Amino acid sequence: MAPVHGLLWKYALPAIIAMTATSLYNIVDSIYIGHGCGALALSALTVAKPFMDICAAFGSLVGVGASSLLAIYLGEKDYEKANRVLGNVIVMNIILSAIVMAAGLIWLDPILLAFGASEATLGYAHEYMEIILYGNILTHIYFGLNAMLRSAGHPRFSMTATIVAVTINIILDPILIFGLDMGVRGAALATVISQAVAVVWQMTRFMDRNELVRFHRGIWRLNRHITFRALAIGLSPFLYNIAHCFVVIIINNQLKTFGGDMAIASYGVINRLTFVFAMIVMGLNQGMQPIAGYNYGAKKYDRMLRSFHLACLYATGVMGVVFVLGECFPRLMTEMFTHDEVLISQTIRPMRIICSSMLIIGFQMVTGNLFTSIGKAGRAIFLSLTRQVLYLIPLALCMPLLFAEPLDGIWWSIPLSDSLSAITAVIVLFVFLRKVPSEEFTFSSGMPQG
Repeated sequence: MAPVHGLLWKYALPAIIAMTATSLYNIVDSIYIGHGCGALALSALTVAKPFMDICAAFGSLVGVGASSLLAIYLGEKDYEKANRVLGNVIVMNIILSAIVMAAGLIWLDPILLAFGASEATLGYAHEYMEIILYGNILTHIYFGLNAMLRSAGHPRFSMTATIVAVTINIILDPILIFGLDMGVRGAALATVISQAVAVVWQMTRFMDRNELVRFHRGIWRLNRHITFRALAIGLSPFLYNIAHCFVVIIINNQLKTFGGDMAIASYGVINRLTFVFAMIVMGLNQGMQPIAGYNYGAKKYDRMLRSFHLACLYATGVMGVVFVLGECFPRLMTEMFTHDEVLISQTIRPMRIICSSMLIIGFQMVTGNLFTSIGKAGRAIFLSLTRQVLYLIPLALCMPLLFAEPLDGIWWSIPLSDSLSAITAVIVLFVFLRKVPSEEFTFSSGMPQG
C-alpha cells in the first residue's frame, strides 16, 4: 500500500500547481487592469469579486460535494454510482448556473451598488461582470469537471486543464485589454474564452471508453440520493464561500464609508496577494480530499488522519511565506499592481495588519476540509461559518467605533477573527478526536500513526 505522504503529494502537487496558476492569472488580470485602466478600475474589480465568488460558490456546492461523493463510491468500489455522480454534476451545474446567470443579469447594477460600487466605479464593474455572467455556465462546468478529474484519479490531467485555461487567459489579456482597447471587458472575455477551451479539454478524458468513470448513456438523469447527498456535502464550502462574499461586501461598504474607493482598492491588492497562498493551501486540501474520502470509505481511518496531519504541517509553512512577505515587503508587493503613490501609501499599513495572522489560517482551512472530505457536513459547515459569520461580520461592523482611526478598526477585525476561528477549529477537532472510538475508529490517540 502506497505511503500516505507520497499519495498526498501525488494528488496535491498537480492541484497546487493548478490552483497557483489560477491565482496567478487573477493577479495578472489585476496587474493589467491596474496599470492599464487605473486605480478606479482596480477598485471596481474588488467590488465585482464577491459577485464572482457567489457565482463560483454555486459551482462549489455541486463540484466539491460530488467529488467527495465520487471518492467515497470509488473507495466502496460502487462504480455504477460513481458514474452517475459524473452525469449528475453536469446536469446540476447547468441548471444552477443558468439560474444564477439570469438573476445576475437582471439585477446587475443594484447588486454592484450594494456590494460597494460608487458612481465612479460602477461602469467598470458592470462591464466586467456582464461578460462573466454570460460565461457562467462554462465556469461551473469547468470547475465541476476539474474536481471530478481529481477524485477519479487524474490530478495531472486536472492540472493540465487549469494550465491550459491560465495560459490562454494570460495570452489573451494584453491582446484584448490593450491591443483591441477593450479595457476591463477584455479581461472578462479572456477569462470566459480560456475556460471554454479548458472544458473541451476536460471532456476528452471523460469520453475515453477505457476510463472507469466516463460519459455514457444512463448517467444523466438526476438521482435523488446522489443529488441530495452531494449537495449536503458541498453545503459546507458553499456556505463558506457565500459567507466570505458577504464579509467582503460588508468590508467594502465599510471601507467606502470610512476611506472611499482607494481603501477598497487597497483591500483588493491585499486580497490578491494572500489569495495566491490561500490557493496553494486549497491545492493541498484538494490533494488530501480524495485520500481522506477514499480511506474513510475503505475504513482505513489511520491513513485518513495521517493525510490530515501532513496537510496541516505544509499549510502552515505556506501561509508563513505570505506572513513574511506582507510584514517585511509590503511596498514591493503593492507596487506589483499599481504605480499610484496614493494607493501604495494607503496599502502598506493594512497589509502588515492583515498578514499578522497568516501563520494560523492554514490549520483552520485544512481542519474544515477534513470534515468535508469524510462527509461530516455539520462540523464542516460550523467551521466554515465561524470565521465569516460568527466573528468577522460583527467585528468589522463594531471595531471601527472603537478606534480613533475607523479604518484601523476595519483592518484589525480581520486578523482578530482569524485568531478566534483557529481557536474554534482546535476545540472542534479535539472534541472529534476524543470521540474517535465511538465513531468506528480503532485507535485511541488522535494523532495518526506512521
